[in-house]
Amino acid sequence: MTPQRPALFPVLLAGALVLLTVHTLGRFIYTPLLPWLVEDGLLTLRQGADIASWNYLGYLLGALLAIRWHRIAQIRRCLPWGLVLHALTTLLQTQASDPDLLAALRLLNGISNGLVFVQAPALILEWLVRHNRASASGLVYLGVGAGLLLSSAMVGLSADWLQGAARWWPAALLSLPLAWWGWHRLARLDTAEQAAPPGEGSPSGQLLDRRTTPLFLAYTGAGMGYILPMTFLPTLARLQVAPDSFLINGSWLVVALATLIAPWLWSRLGGQLGDKHALQINYLIQLAGVLAALLLPGATGILLCALLVGSTFLGTVLLTQRLGRSLQPHQGPRISAAMIALYSVAQLAAPWLTGQWLGMGGSLHSAFWLGAGALAWGFGWMFAVPGPGADEARR
Repeated sequence: MTPQRPALFPVLLAGALVLLTVHTLGRFIYTPLLPWLVEDGLLTLRQGADIASWNYLGYLLGALLAIRWHRIAQIRRCLPWGLVLHALTTLLQTQASDPDLLAALRLLNGISNGLVFVQAPALILEWLVRHNRASASGLVYLGVGAGLLLSSAMVGLSADWLQGAARWWPAALLSLPLAWWGWHRLARLDTAEQAAPPGEGSPSGQLLDRRTTPLFLAYTGAGMGYILPMTFLPTLARLQVAPDSFLINGSWLVVALATLIAPWLWSRLGGQLGDKHALQINYLIQLAGVLAALLLPGATGILLCALLVGSTFLGTVLLTQRLGRSLQPHQGPRISAAMIALYSVAQLAAPWLTGQWLGMGGSLHSAFWLGAGALAWGFGWMFAVPGPGADEARR
């Protein structure tokens, strides 16, 4: 009698809610909150930007910790503590009226985000591989798209009756039940340490080899390419479209709506075409989005950039994670953590380089050529990644 296949929905929902909690209620909610915190006098705009950088640094540190604690047994121990750290720091942010204290809390919150954002999908992917369902792994990222809309709505609905540090309360209160239920479900997964593939002897512990190095180099371009429109697109819209345009305040909403379908779309395309070929298409579409903002100034370029980048950047993450694991199946969580850490470095570098360019008299519009060049770099390196046979073998 054929054993019954395990239900995917509860596991994927748990993963999606965990990512929603740490990545949107932890990280991205700061984007719509910042103008209100500045208006309330809690922060200056410069302080707000510095605090955002501390959070990005924490995200990088969390991903680096995930490289150290990459084994399944370690993930099981660390993941709940990462969620506890998120919940605790978010609660403390409701009392943080001092910018230095808020910066320290955002650093710690970023560490929890980086750790959980790596470990939760890695744990779920190992479980899916165990049950021959790896092609569904990208669906956990649906939580990020849904969370972008949810966090924006929470800030907007509470804007008139909360003030200052108290504006963090909706995120803090919602984080507690979501984190608890998500981990309660993930803790029950029947995962095991990944053994070496038959006939291969002792696998290499190297992260960079002739198979994975091109993928790492491509992913560096992805991190630098997507963060420019994700950081500066609303600002660019204010410079290029009419003051009464929907895109002045709506470009971020367009990005958020576009992300909703992205995990399902790219997970499905990866299953049909192979992750490498789907990823090549993904890079081209994302590059087209950045080029639209460069070559079609005004509302058309802004709208196309929001749609094309919003509908692809999560696909880049999930396809790269799956492809990386297929190239080194004996250390899937470790290579996932290393890629997220590299992605984080690129995210930190791109805004800094943009600031240097603006300081030399360059325009924000022309700075987008950095993003276009980075995505072209990534697309080029994808041709050196091993062919579809490598990632088809895991299915």
